[in-house]
Amino acid sequence: MAAGAGPAAGSALNRLLMPAAVKPLVFGLCLLPFAGLLYGAWADALGPNPAEHLIRATGDWTLRLLCVALAVTPLRVMARLPVLARWRRMLGLFAFFYAVLHLLCYAWFDMGFVLGDIAADIAKRPFILVGFAAFVGLALLAATSFNRAVRALGGRRWQALHRLVYVIAGLALLHFFWMRAGKQDFGEVAVYAAIVALLLGWRLWRRLTKKRRSGPAARPAAS
Repeated sequence: MAAGAGPAAGSALNRLLMPAAVKPLVFGLCLLPFAGLLYGAWADALGPNPAEHLIRATGDWTLRLLCVALAVTPLRVMARLPVLARWRRMLGLFAFFYAVLHLLCYAWFDMGFVLGDIAADIAKRPFILVGFAAFVGLALLAATSFNRAVRALGGRRWQALHRLVYVIAGLALLHFFWMRAGKQDFGEVAVYAAIVALLLGWRLWRRLTKKRRSGPAARPAAS
């Protein structure tokens, strides 16, 4: 009975999450931080420096949703919840949505939408350059996240391209680290780094395990 409890629980939870109404609910949950920031701006409740609050909050939510999107596959496999795959694209697109907001807040509040100053700042400050590189990578993944792009690129090329998410996560962490370095505040950085390392480590372990399992079967039998 105990041995089957895990799969049975996973199957029951999978059925619970299957209805079409669940996906709009997840969509709404992803929009809650944006709604909270809008309300805070309207109610003048973003603290003494609203511009800095908006820049940092949108950056934080970009990194959080990137971690959530990366967690979908491990949770799907370990908890036997194939339904989670339906949300992975949406979660990745929401990470890009908050990255767009983060860039817009920086371009507006810090740079006044002066393109020349923005370009000079990207070239001059390494942590801005790294953050912008992560944004460009996310934009590429968002632009190729749809079924038409998958068909155009082919499955293997599409999967290889979307492995850039690991590089993007590393760049986002480096951007966050350099941003916090000025205040010697690395507590949150360490938490996000541990989460990303765990998620990517799981993928590496799974890939190596698959190779070991398929190795003997792939060898031809001795004559």
